[in-house]
Amino acid sequence: MMIVYRPLRFWGLEEGCMQQLRSRGMSNDWTAESIAQRAMDLGLINDWEMRRIWSELGRRNVPVEEFLQFLVRREYLTNYLIEKLLKGDRDGFFYGEYKVLYLVGAGSFARVFRAVNQTNNQVVALKVLRRRYSSNPECFRQFLREGQLGMALRHPNIVPVFDAAMANGSYYLVMEFVEGQNLREFLKIRKKLEPLEATRIMIDIISGLDYAFRQGLTHRDLKLSNVLISSEGTAKLVDFGLATVDEYLEAMVPEVPPNARAVDYAALEKLTGVSRNDPRSDIFFSGCMFYHLITGTAPLSETKDRLKRMNRNRFHEIPPIQSVDKSVPRLLTGIIHKAMSLDVTYRYQNPAHMLLDLKTAARKLAQGEADQELETLHNGAASNDSQPTVLVVESNYELQELFRNGLKKIGFRVLVVADPQRALERCHSEGSAPDCVLFSAADLGETALTCFNQLGDDPRTHLLPAILLLDEPQKHLAAIAVRNEHRRVFQMPLTMKTLRTEVLNLVQLQKDAAR
Repeated sequence: MMIVYRPLRFWGLEEGCMQQLRSRGMSNDWTAESIAQRAMDLGLINDWEMRRIWSELGRRNVPVEEFLQFLVRREYLTNYLIEKLLKGDRDGFFYGEYKVLYLVGAGSFARVFRAVNQTNNQVVALKVLRRRYSSNPECFRQFLREGQLGMALRHPNIVPVFDAAMANGSYYLVMEFVEGQNLREFLKIRKKLEPLEATRIMIDIISGLDYAFRQGLTHRDLKLSNVLISSEGTAKLVDFGLATVDEYLEAMVPEVPPNARAVDYAALEKLTGVSRNDPRSDIFFSGCMFYHLITGTAPLSETKDRLKRMNRNRFHEIPPIQSVDKSVPRLLTGIIHKAMSLDVTYRYQNPAHMLLDLKTAARKLAQGEADQELETLHNGAASNDSQPTVLVVESNYELQELFRNGLKKIGFRVLVVADPQRALERCHSEGSAPDCVLFSAADLGETALTCFNQLGDDPRTHLLPAILLLDEPQKHLAAIAVRNEHRRVFQMPLTMKTLRTEVLNLVQLQKDAAR
């Protein structure tokens, strides 16, 4: 469901409203007095307010359009209420103590209204289950159950649910109304966001996701239209847990088209072999949002066809982010690539890990360090100081993932950087030097060779185990590589098994020498 929350416009009847009403069969017999009486009969305007209206107008025989313009400008009625009133509707104006102001969103199973509490004038959002599902006990119980779960969440980056109730046979949730718009509409206007702005929005989103994860809840419907941007610029997640309702109702009402995002989640879970409600699926789709915000392009091909959405090729064909927009800082490409990895063991294992990297990236972007590489250590199980560390120097993201996963399987903690000079700086840092450095020259070329040799020439690092991998066209570089028993050069192709053995041997050799 796409929901757009915007500030109300009270200054006049919307242009063309009267013409639309007439085209829908509004009677030309309406007068200001008959409209006033109907509004009072429905409880939209009370007797005292009506007397005040006539007093301010100074007469009762005013033209209908002038009368309606007056009611809208003075905030007695909204365009939505006027349209319902003139169409002859008799219900849908009130839900319990809440008076409806506007329809702001509609989906297959529910509609969302802006409404006001008549007791304290608090403006809220009402999510109302459609009547055709309200008659089914299992449907409305599931709807209320999920709403009650949402009521337990209280976080500045989650739209709170205040109540889950029933009135006159209608079931509804009472939520905070956010003055602003959803992220899809925000991005439609802006096209794409600056790196720091996009990162700050993602920090808000992942902060809310992390809080819910710690309460045992996943979202399962992460998309741009389920993120609201308040007038203060804060991002808030909406519809926490309500994807479960959609999926439940879809199963009971098969003729209704399925929620597209529910299909996406199911396709991802089938492809990656994880169970339903795995938090790493939310992380994947949060990565998709980040990709979209910073490039202006959706990573997954958009289609309404269920079979196409379930096709695994749709996930494998996501273009590398730098092929879409080369201006995206390397700080962020690493985070997005990790969040969207189809290997769930490499993906961020929980929102807290991603949040830590986002905050680090935001700080570096604010300091003008956009071109730096972000080193992430969140590869599943928590690392410990006894784990040997391999520093992989590789700029190709597919190869980065290949090396990372291959070396993790033999118990190594793996750091990855794309800049060879940055790798040297890391090796020179006291207390944080790796146990082995792997330079891949396939994309880095002679720069990798130069840094490999510098590592061996520097008295601070000349004993540090290192491996240089050369591609087939680079075999001539082997002659000028400085080698010894703990500095080795290999020609590609090389099997992962052989590479693991060489890394293990070098690290063990270093340990033996240190004894």
